[in-house]
Amino acid sequence: MADRVVEHHGVPVLVVDATGERISTEQDALDHLIGPSFEHAEIVAVPVDRLDDRFFDLRTGLAGAVLQKCVTYRRRLIVVGDITHHLEASGALTDLVRESNRGHHAWFVADLDELAARLQ
Repeated sequence: MADRVVEHHGVPVLVVDATGERISTEQDALDHLIGPSFEHAEIVAVPVDRLDDRFFDLRTGLAGAVLQKCVTYRRRLIVVGDITHHLEASGALTDLVRESNRGHHAWFVADLDELAARLQ
């Protein structure tokens, strides 16, 4: 399946295909998340499986770099899927997820239904 744009409550969302290259660098985020969203949506929903495990290890700086790119290019990043095992391994990640989910720029959701509910 390819990337697709869906609309939730009037908000266009680029839903990134679960298969494809993993996002493991800032350039990957630009090429596979931010760039494809420019003409279609300001929200990018990326499945957990597309993110390199280093994204969830905050010591690597990858999550911070990707989130900063999204803010710079005015894109909201939504991480979709179960990240329980990553949360169990990192208190810092737990804090990031909690704070992100309180804000507007990045959310971590279980599925697209939860995203649709949050956009309502």
